[in-house]
Amino acid sequence: MTNKNLTPSYIFESSWEVCNKVGGIYTVLSTRAKTLQDKLKDKVFFIGPDFWAGKKNPLFKESKTLLKQWREHAEQTEGLHFRVGRWQVPGEPIAILVDFQPFFPEVNDIFFWAWDNYSVNSLKAYGDYNDSMVFSWAAGKVVESYFRFHSLTEKDNVVFQAHEWQTCLAALYVQKYVPEVATIFTTHATTTGRSIAGNGKPLYDYLFAYNGDQMASELGVEAKHSVEKSATLAVDCFTTVSDITDKECKQLLTRQSDVVLMNGFENGFVPSPQAAFDEARKAARQSMLKVANALMGTKLKDDTIIVATGGRYEYKNKGIDVFVDAINRLRFDENLKKPVLAFIFVPAWMREARGDLKQAMKAGTKTKGALPNPRITHELNEPWNDRVMGQMDWLNMHNAPEDNVKLIFVPCYLDGTDGIFNKLYYDLIIGTDLTVFPSYYEPWGYTPTESVAFHVPCITTDLAGFGLWANEVKGGQSELADGVKTIHRSDYNFDEVSETIAQTILQFSEMTPAQVKAARKAAEKVAEKALWKHFITYYYEAYDIALRKRNERIK
Repeated sequence: MTNKNLTPSYIFESSWEVCNKVGGIYTVLSTRAKTLQDKLKDKVFFIGPDFWAGKKNPLFKESKTLLKQWREHAEQTEGLHFRVGRWQVPGEPIAILVDFQPFFPEVNDIFFWAWDNYSVNSLKAYGDYNDSMVFSWAAGKVVESYFRFHSLTEKDNVVFQAHEWQTCLAALYVQKYVPEVATIFTTHATTTGRSIAGNGKPLYDYLFAYNGDQMASELGVEAKHSVEKSATLAVDCFTTVSDITDKECKQLLTRQSDVVLMNGFENGFVPSPQAAFDEARKAARQSMLKVANALMGTKLKDDTIIVATGGRYEYKNKGIDVFVDAINRLRFDENLKKPVLAFIFVPAWMREARGDLKQAMKAGTKTKGALPNPRITHELNEPWNDRVMGQMDWLNMHNAPEDNVKLIFVPCYLDGTDGIFNKLYYDLIIGTDLTVFPSYYEPWGYTPTESVAFHVPCITTDLAGFGLWANEVKGGQSELADGVKTIHRSDYNFDEVSETIAQTILQFSEMTPAQVKAARKAAEKVAEKALWKHFITYYYEAYDIALRKRNERIK
């Protein structure tokens, strides 16, 4: 056997988040696309669900001529309906958006096939399971159709990579019906591990004692766990995104990963040159201070320390609860000499932008006094059920005039049309001084990666893959001066983490301008080490493993 690595000539990747901006997997795929496209030019295909039939998807530009002959053949002879176009991200790779609705009448037959061939138990399925399984089945058929139409063989070194449980069935389908294709499954977070953490059970101290099948049944995620575990055991190469999640996989899915695919990114979204960067930072700070002053009736100036957290509304998993607690602790710290303005950029069940806030912003300096409930920028549908507002009420956090620390909840997607900021998340995060992402369950963590990309030092934990990696880069415990402060977190040290966050913000407030500049420079250097040009090598390791295993499998 040659020692030369086997590399793919064609790559198919399937995810629920292709041209569908939901979470971190979107960032993984969309930022890595250019690196693969530069190497394989239009032999990289991203397969996603088509939710936009008859509507304009700003992330997808359809083409009637791209892959036209195959598309028409697939529709006329195989009953496959999909649109082909370009994903509107750097590299503009080919995207195939599949209409999976026609396969719903076959859902019971699909479930039986999955049980009969791979012991996937779909009996207790509910919620989004059916949609995901039917889409995944259709995605597998799309790969098979392309492969057969173009008369490809094992010599073409085709790789199919499935992301998360939603596309597991596609990997199983390809494994069964297109054995010439090498299969990779990547779990970004195990279904059962996320459920354990999200339901308040201790994940880390008791991980060694958990049985994945038993816990999945207890937590009501048996079907999702079943298809995930079946794909994990069946594919040619199994991967995950961090060492901490790898331990979880070994225990709950009974297979350790073949390769850890750390999540890189591309920094094309960072303004350049320096003059443009400085202008963007200045505009972001002005925007956040303007909103805060209009909301709270304050006169905060540019020397205010602006701190933020963000991400999905997973209250415990993302550490939102400990962030609120830490900000409250800082409120009573007599050593704090500078004002601190903290933001929570987390989408919630929001109704609309506050009309009184828009009016106050328009009035500008003519505004007198705080608005009612000066803690939130948008109206919620059920404010009495919101956990951020509930915790702030419990802690008596009302952004009183005498408070040197203020906390504002921004419960909307920052897509540029929110009605208050009308800016993207990136257009605001660049203006912060410090970010905090104290995750309890975070397989990797793109939010701290994005922060350091904008030269903003951040606080995270060693329960996030990014935090562990930052420690590896440092060769020890990463500190604020290194651009990333990694706090040790466990199942039971909430108070310690909260106090450490508060003290780190205090430490930042006492840093000299030269020390702040050095920390920002260190953050920038950390970000450079996380670019895809460094991390893509792990993917090629996975391709080699999958292709070699495929070769053994089809002998």
